[in-house]
Amino acid sequence: MVNVLLVHHSPSAATARIAEAAESGLRMPELGDIDVTVRPALEASAEDVLAADAYVLGTTANFGYISGALKHFFDTTYDAVREPTAGRPFSYWIHGGYDTTGAETAMKQITTGLGWKLAFDPLIVTGEVTEEHLERATELAATVAVSIP
Repeated sequence: MVNVLLVHHSPSAATARIAEAAESGLRMPELGDIDVTVRPALEASAEDVLAADAYVLGTTANFGYISGALKHFFDTTYDAVREPTAGRPFSYWIHGGYDTTGAETAMKQITTGLGWKLAFDPLIVTGEVTEEHLERATELAATVAVSIP
């Protein structure tokens, strides 16, 4: 059985809706037997990362950067997981009010450093979250799940 880890920081109703859509993509029956682990960013551990075969990440864009919670997740897991998880598939979403540029750059730099392989183009949302965004979050997560070698 494969395991996909969904780590997110979803403090608003809008980002919570994206997280729920992503989780529903991981739990689609047609994907087969997938073990899904969902962790708020402040609760996710290196053990969670090491146990997973792929990753779906979500964050708000705060003051031009990823959320402090997701930054904390990376800070506390990076060294322990960098080598053993290199090459694993992932994707992510970012939701911001106006500008996500700094958060996008941070996600690219951190995940490149981890050596993870982007399985689906990131979902970048500014402003209101639409049904189209939610559908794309579902597709993003499902694609990550089926990208596990």
